[in-house]
Amino acid sequence: MTSTTSTTPRADDEQLKQKHRAMWASSHYDRVAREVIPVLGERIAARLAPAAGERVLDVAAGSGNAAVPAARAGARVVASDLTPELLEAGRTAHPDAPVEWVVADAEALPWPDASYDVVMSVVGVMFAPHHQAAADELVRVLRPGGRLGVLSWTPEGFIGRLFATMRDFVPPPPAGVQPPPLWGSEEHVRGLLGDRVTDLAFVRDHVEVDLFPGPTDFRDYFRENYGPTLMAYRALSGQPDRVAELDAALDALAAGADEGGGRMRWEYVLVSARRS
Repeated sequence: MTSTTSTTPRADDEQLKQKHRAMWASSHYDRVAREVIPVLGERIAARLAPAAGERVLDVAAGSGNAAVPAARAGARVVASDLTPELLEAGRTAHPDAPVEWVVADAEALPWPDASYDVVMSVVGVMFAPHHQAAADELVRVLRPGGRLGVLSWTPEGFIGRLFATMRDFVPPPPAGVQPPPLWGSEEHVRGLLGDRVTDLAFVRDHVEVDLFPGPTDFRDYFRENYGPTLMAYRALSGQPDRVAELDAALDALAAGADEGGGRMRWEYVLVSARRS
């Protein structure tokens, strides 16, 4: 049986959170998760191996590409996300999956300490603007000995370079907001988690993407479906020269990553640990 619950995000940065929510609600990230990177949810579920009856929390779950495999393994799964539209897309796509869909802020999770046996996030929590606050929450709701898994794009990989490319075309973020790909840096994550975890491991891998025959196919798809890219173009409304510059920059990025026939490798790091 599925259900949807809502919580209220913190008031001190509500405007920033509203912008983030609107960015993902305006896009079709559920399509990206389903068509481009569906394997990532399966990979983190395989790494963490949730068992029947275990309590699992998927933070910044989107449409549930990690929550659903965990639930089908028999775990009791909650998929939480700041954006109700993404959760609804997941609930609609997987009506029979035993997942509870909960609107919640990754930086202020509504559950008591030590509520879960497994806490995970797949290219999700990395977009929370305040990394330390989000990391603190991931650890807080995990029971001692529980398993943590966070899969993030690396700064050096294709999506990390996508963000670096778009940076010159968007307004600077508010003070204190950190770049999402930092979650793909081992040094950064070690600093976020500190001595609160043991058995900390970093596994770099990649997802093979062959959905885009050419650079313009990639650019058009991401402009339509991927929230950060969509918002970058919206920020350039009424500036045709700048739009053309961004077009060219994204085309060059995709062309440079093409290994032949439109095949690309997008690097990520899968961080796993146990709470001390």
